[in-house]
Amino acid sequence: MKKILVIAPSWVGDSVMAQPLYRRLHELHGELELHVFAPQWTLPLLARMPEVTQAHLNPFGHGQLSLMARWKTARQLAKYRFDQAIILPNSLKSALIPLFAGIPRRTGFVGESRYGAINDWRELDENSLPMMVERFCALAAAKGQPLSRPIPHPHLTVEPQRQQATLAALGLAADKPIAAFCPGAEYGPAKRWPARHFAALAERFAAAGFQIWLFGSNKDAEIGGEIARLSGGTAVNLCGNTGLDQAIDLIGLADIAVCNDSGLMHVAAALDKPLVALYGSSSPDFTPPLSDRAEIITLGLECSPCFERTCPFGHTDCLEKLEPELAWRAAVKLLPRLQSVIDIAHE
Repeated sequence: MKKILVIAPSWVGDSVMAQPLYRRLHELHGELELHVFAPQWTLPLLARMPEVTQAHLNPFGHGQLSLMARWKTARQLAKYRFDQAIILPNSLKSALIPLFAGIPRRTGFVGESRYGAINDWRELDENSLPMMVERFCALAAAKGQPLSRPIPHPHLTVEPQRQQATLAALGLAADKPIAAFCPGAEYGPAKRWPARHFAALAERFAAAGFQIWLFGSNKDAEIGGEIARLSGGTAVNLCGNTGLDQAIDLIGLADIAVCNDSGLMHVAAALDKPLVALYGSSSPDFTPPLSDRAEIITLGLECSPCFERTCPFGHTDCLEKLEPELAWRAAVKLLPRLQSVIDIAHE
């Protein structure tokens, strides 16, 4: 049996996009024991991926070198006698654990002068591999072998019993259609649709008989509260009140999701929810929602995508000018019954 350790990315969205790699590794190796080394906040994702045999906590924060601590962690992992490590982040630090663990084959893209730390290195051709999910999956194949397409979409599992327990714990009910809104974006404000736009869209959904649940971390609690206030209380602010595991359970119950380009957008896509994806400073060409049921909304302004955390011009027109009506039309396209409900209400 082959044993592989994957050094996973730190972002939630990137962690979701790594799952097709895990699936491909199983396809390539008949008997595979797949382990993933990942930060605490992404572990609930790995628990929903049947391809992962075991997850190991990555306790090191961004920019934290801690050589002695890395050595000790690596020596614990060495006991598993892995045949190969696949390093998804491009930093030198991310390659140290497999090196210290004595894993014989260490696969990854060249970056940060990590020759030696990686001994099965690949040169990244950004033109032939424009999407992040493609770059991850390319590391499954032998060096020089072209990427096999198509790439399967990520898929997270949900358990109805856990969903019911989450509903009960939060005092929620799934007795009406649910629109899941994800107004946060950990990367920065240049990826966040304005609160007033989310609120206006919430009112449209409420008029169609939907309940609106807002999802995000503690950092999104403020904008969630603003959306709830501006929508006259039609939106329920769950930002900061759920862990990622509970958010997965509840988004799995939704009839539709409306999300910024964020980790939760990729979660909604992996749950196969009809999805309206809002893009501002980032590009759907690099990290699109991996779903056949997604409508991508972007204005394609001359100044975007800029990939900046905050708008360099101070206006964030790429999101300010993305009117709620555009998102509503996309939602109606995904759920045609929305339009019929509104038409009946106006008769």
